[in-house]
Amino acid sequence: MSAENKSSIKEWLKYPPLRNPLAAGFFSLLVFILNYLQIVEESVTTWVYLFAIILGGYLWLKEGVEELFSDHKVGIPLLMAGATIGAVYLNMWDEAAALVVLYGIAEGIEEFTFNKTRKAIRSLLDLAPKQARVIRKGVEVIIPAAQIKINDQFIVLPGESVPTDGMIIKGETSLDESLVTGESVPVNKKEGDKVFPATINGTTTIIVKATSAYADNTLSRIISLVENAQEKKGRAQAWMERFGYYYSPVILLTSIMMVSLAYVFFLDMNYWIEKSVILLVAAAPCALVISLPVAMAAGISGAAQRGILIKGGAYLENLGVIKIIALDKTGTLTSGKPEVTDIIAINGTETEVLKIASGLELHSTHPLAQAVVKSAKKQQISPFKFENTQAIFGSGVKGSIDTDSFYLGNPKLFNQLGLDITQYNPIIEELQAQAKTVVILGNDNHITGIIAMQDTIRGNAYSLIKELHKLGIRVVMLTGDNNKTAEHIANKLGIDDFRAGLKPEDKVSAIKELMQQGETLMVGDGVNDAPALATATCGVAMGAAGSDAAIEAADIALMADDLTKLQEAMQLGQQARKVSKQNIIFAICVLVILIPAGVGGFISIAVAVLAHEVSELIAVANGLRAGRLSKVNNSDNVR
Repeated sequence: MSAENKSSIKEWLKYPPLRNPLAAGFFSLLVFILNYLQIVEESVTTWVYLFAIILGGYLWLKEGVEELFSDHKVGIPLLMAGATIGAVYLNMWDEAAALVVLYGIAEGIEEFTFNKTRKAIRSLLDLAPKQARVIRKGVEVIIPAAQIKINDQFIVLPGESVPTDGMIIKGETSLDESLVTGESVPVNKKEGDKVFPATINGTTTIIVKATSAYADNTLSRIISLVENAQEKKGRAQAWMERFGYYYSPVILLTSIMMVSLAYVFFLDMNYWIEKSVILLVAAAPCALVISLPVAMAAGISGAAQRGILIKGGAYLENLGVIKIIALDKTGTLTSGKPEVTDIIAINGTETEVLKIASGLELHSTHPLAQAVVKSAKKQQISPFKFENTQAIFGSGVKGSIDTDSFYLGNPKLFNQLGLDITQYNPIIEELQAQAKTVVILGNDNHITGIIAMQDTIRGNAYSLIKELHKLGIRVVMLTGDNNKTAEHIANKLGIDDFRAGLKPEDKVSAIKELMQQGETLMVGDGVNDAPALATATCGVAMGAAGSDAAIEAADIALMADDLTKLQEAMQLGQQARKVSKQNIIFAICVLVILIPAGVGGFISIAVAVLAHEVSELIAVANGLRAGRLSKVNNSDNVR
C-alpha cells in the first residue's frame, strides 16, 4: 500500500462521522460471519447488531433530530431512522445494521469530501511561512509571521516564501505566484511592485514593506471568500433544497399511512411494515439532494486553486449559461500600459504641454494617466502643480490654478465644453487611424495641445477569442476609446462586435441591450466598470490580487492579470453545469427505478439499502469532477 493511501486511511479513521460507521460495519460483518459459522448464538448477534446501530447511527440521527427541532425540517436522517426502526420491529437486525452502516458511511464520505474541499483551500495559509525576517531598529530579527504589522520591513531570501502582502522597497527578483494567482510562469518584480503571501522568491534577496497584517492578507481574503461562497446557492441548488424540504415529509407521512391503514383494516402488519421500510429507503432523495452542493463546492474550490475566485454557486451556475461576453478594452484585451507616442503643441511648447498634462494626471491611477506621468518622468519634466484636480467621470480630468481651469480628456469632452476643435479633426483622425488613443489639453479659451498614446494587445488575447468562439460564446468589446481604434482592435482579434466612445453609464446601457440577446458576462477592471459589472448576468474583475475594490466589485475575480484564466473560468462553469445535470438525471432515474421496484416487491430491504447508498456515492464522486479541468492549451497565445 502506498504512503499516500495509508495517509488517506488514517485521515478517514480520525473523522468520527466516517470512523464510527466503518467501525460499526466491522463489528456487524464480524458477528454476521461468526453467526453464519454457528460460533456465536443469535442472542449475542442481536446485541452486537444493536451496538453497531447505535455506534453507526448516533451522529446522523442526532443531526436529523436537531434539524427537526431547530429548522422544523424532516430530513433524510429521519427517513433512515424510521426505516431502521421498521427493520428492527421485523427482527431483521442484519438489514437494520446494514442500513445504518451503509447510510452512515455514505454520509461520512459526503461530509469528509466537503471538509477536504474546504481544507484544500484553507491549507493555502499553511504555505505562507510561519516566521519572518523583520528589520527592527536597523537589526534583522526573526519573529512569528503572525506578529507582522503594517509598514514593517521584512527580508525575503531566495527560495523563501513571502509572509504577507507588501511592496518591494529594495531589490529586483522573480516570484512564483502560482499559489495565489494561478500564474504558471514566475513574474519579474522590481521596487514599487506588490508581492503576495506564499509566493516564492526565486533569484535575489528583496526587502519588502508590509501593506497588510498577516491575519488580513490576500490568502486570508481568498479563503474567506471561498468559504462564504458555499452559502450563496444558485437557482437550481436552492430549488433542490426546497424540493427536499417538502418531499421528505411526504415520503415519511406516506410510509406511516401505509402502516396505519394496515392496522385499521387488519392487514398483514409485517408485510406492510416491510413495504414502508423499503419505501423510506428507496424514496430517500440522498443522491438528488447532494448532487448539486458537491458539484458547486468542488467547482468553487477547484477554481480558487487556479486563482479564480467565484463568490457563490449562483455565479458558477451562471458561468455555464453565458452566451455573450463583453470585454473592456484597456487593461483587459490590451496590456493596460499605454505609452505616449505623439505630443503636438498648439499653444506653447511640447514640454509645456507635457508639464501641464502630467500635473493634471499626477494622482490618477488610470492607465492613460500613468502613461502621461511616465512620459514626463522619462523626459525629466517636473509636473505643473495644480491646487486641485477633479476627475470628470468617463471623460477626463479638470484642474484649476487661481481662476484658470485646464482640461485633459477625449474630444467629446471639449465638444461638451463648447470649444471648437473641428480644425484639429484631421490630426485627430490621422492618429486614431493608427489605432492610437487621443486626448486633448486645453483651458476655457483655447486648445493647448494634443497627446496620442498607444496600448499593446495582450499576446494571449488572440487565443482567448478563438477558444471562446469554440465554446459557442459571442464576444463583444466595450470601450471608451474612439471608434477607429476600437474597430482596428476588434478586426485584429476577430471580435464579433464592438461599442466605442462609451462612458460608464453607456456601458451599463450596452450590457442591458446585450442581455436581451442572451445571458451576458462583463469583464473589466472591477472599479471603473463597477456599474456594468453589477448589471451583467455575471461580472468578472481581472488582475484582482491585492485589490479589495476589484474583488468587491465583481461576482468573480481573476487574481492574475491573465486572460487565459477567463477561459478556464468559462470551462469550469460549463463543466459544473454538465456534471450537475448528469447528477440530477442520474438521481431521478434512481428514484424512478427504486420506488416502484421496492414497493412492488421486486427488491428486498438489503438491495434497496445497497442501491440507495451506492447511488449517493456515485453522485458524490461525479460531483467532484466539477472542479477538474484538462490543461488549457496556451500554445498559440503569442503571435
